[in-house]
Amino acid sequence: MKCVFAEEQMAHAPKSFLVNGVITSTPEKPERADILKNALEKHGHSITRPGDYGLDAIRAVHDDRYISYLERAHERWSRIPGASEEIIPNIHPLNRNNGYPKSVAAQAGYHSTDTSAPISKDTWHSILWSAWTAIEASEMILNGEKHAYALCRPPGHHASKDTVGGFCYFNNTAIATQNLLKKYSKIAILDVDLHHGNGTQEIFYDRDDVLTLSVHADPERFYPFFWGYTDEIGTGAGEGYNINYPLPLGSGDDPFMECVEDAMKKIKNFGAEVVVIALGLDAYEGDPFAGLAVTTEGYNQMAKIIASYTDTPILMVQEGGYICDELGDNLVSFLRGIED
Repeated sequence: MKCVFAEEQMAHAPKSFLVNGVITSTPEKPERADILKNALEKHGHSITRPGDYGLDAIRAVHDDRYISYLERAHERWSRIPGASEEIIPNIHPLNRNNGYPKSVAAQAGYHSTDTSAPISKDTWHSILWSAWTAIEASEMILNGEKHAYALCRPPGHHASKDTVGGFCYFNNTAIATQNLLKKYSKIAILDVDLHHGNGTQEIFYDRDDVLTLSVHADPERFYPFFWGYTDEIGTGAGEGYNINYPLPLGSGDDPFMECVEDAMKKIKNFGAEVVVIALGLDAYEGDPFAGLAVTTEGYNQMAKIIASYTDTPILMVQEGGYICDELGDNLVSFLRGIED
């Protein structure tokens, strides 16, 4: 299995986020990547460092104004007398159809869906390398590799064209997918994270060249709350090309695998030339978010179902999955299922 990772991603180390009105330590820590990287090395996977791909592939997915905001936001924020060390918005527009403010404090709210994606002096550099990690893995697929895994951190699937949220800044899965379209004309994204990939859904919602499917905890009482329902099927040319599988909280292997199998049937019928897996490991029964109850063996079974329905290349992009004793084991279990 070809694997990609950049140490520069580790510099981004957010200190806290807001949960139920309480400021608490963020679970999206650099140690997540350490655990996953160590598991890859322990089980014999070689790891490649990505190159510097600039901004072209990122601009193909994200708005220029948003990219410019992310690049300069902390520098501008630091000029505010008494401002916090990290950018955390304190105001959000009810809608975003009116004017675009010049204040960085207001822009922070404009470009944020929640308060879980603070921006520090190191964030820009790290999110670039996270995106470049995904691009590097997609280039491996373009150059003939059958499988590739991008160890991206911070994750990306909650980031829309112009908003951060859910620990995400650049949508690595979407950027890699868009890059693959240089060669392929039909791509499927299967998101198996605990949380719905609302950013990925938004980016491809009106398109028919990318089929987006997501298996996740029911958003009625779970993040991201406002997206991930079964009636979200796409719009315009994309109508019918977005499929959601919300599961009751606490669901384990059997219902999750049933959804994955149904998703793969739809991917096969779609005629996908590449399958991109937004690989969240936080559906695990012992994950700190405790939303679903997939087992370590379940991740192996999940991967085998995916591989059994397609002989196309498979690109895996790391999304969620938080610190627990089995985090590395779950990644290896999934990768072995693909390789087997």
